[in-house]
Amino acid sequence: QGSLVMYPIYRFGTEAQKRKYLPKLAKGELIGCFGLTEPDFGSNPAGMLTNLKDDGDVWILNGSKMWITNSPVADVAIVWGRDEAGKIRGLIVDMDLEGVSAPEIKGKWSLRASITGELVFEDVRVPKEQTLEVSGLKGPLSCLSKARYGIAWGAIGAALDCYDSALRYSLERIQFDKPIGQFQLTQKKLAEMITEITKAQLLNWRLGTLANKGKASPAQISMAKRNNVAVALDIAREARQIHGGMGITNEYPVMRHMMNLETVLTYEGTHDIHLLITGHDVTGLNAFK
Repeated sequence: QGSLVMYPIYRFGTEAQKRKYLPKLAKGELIGCFGLTEPDFGSNPAGMLTNLKDDGDVWILNGSKMWITNSPVADVAIVWGRDEAGKIRGLIVDMDLEGVSAPEIKGKWSLRASITGELVFEDVRVPKEQTLEVSGLKGPLSCLSKARYGIAWGAIGAALDCYDSALRYSLERIQFDKPIGQFQLTQKKLAEMITEITKAQLLNWRLGTLANKGKASPAQISMAKRNNVAVALDIAREARQIHGGMGITNEYPVMRHMMNLETVLTYEGTHDIHLLITGHDVTGLNAFK
């Protein structure tokens, strides 16, 4: 709602678009979604097939998007497609337009509280005044940078909850006549957890100070997203071990975080893609080509 819907309207929208959408999105009176990923193009958004055909005062929009958070309940979608000249453009698409549908994706084992669906466009006539003032991949990728920064913090929150639960459990669970927190191997797990959390917090803090000055690069944000999500997932798995069999129950939060973090490891750029972004940044050599 913030990084992927409100931000592109704020950054690339006209004054009329801002007045029309931002107040209601901010109040939750409108729900938005962000349409970039396609069934055949996830990590390679430049290959998108969604297309826009110029028809006077409107664009005729055709194509489909996949793994779109909120699409089945959204009122508005930020949709990226390619015009007849091959240029990538962004549109603000009202979901009640004829030809728009958003079937829900069922059967998820992760992020089950999040409503996820597709976006399908069949000869949708979108007024040209709904076009964002940006072209190329820099539009959607700048939105993803904002979202990835937030994810880097959110992953730490999940890690902290797992650590806190494991620490409390280790002080209460008695085995061999003493709390399991007194055993060296348990202390090793806990000590490594809090060390990695602290390092991740410092990474984000530094990234935040750079962002406040407008100096945080997409590659730096990728590093934080990749590192912190991986750290959080490792901590969730170690915390599950400390909880023993109880760790798989809903009495404790660990398994829920572990399942959700498996999705976070992939969305907004996969673990491997962010690794290659960092590799490109340090070597100057593009592994994607």
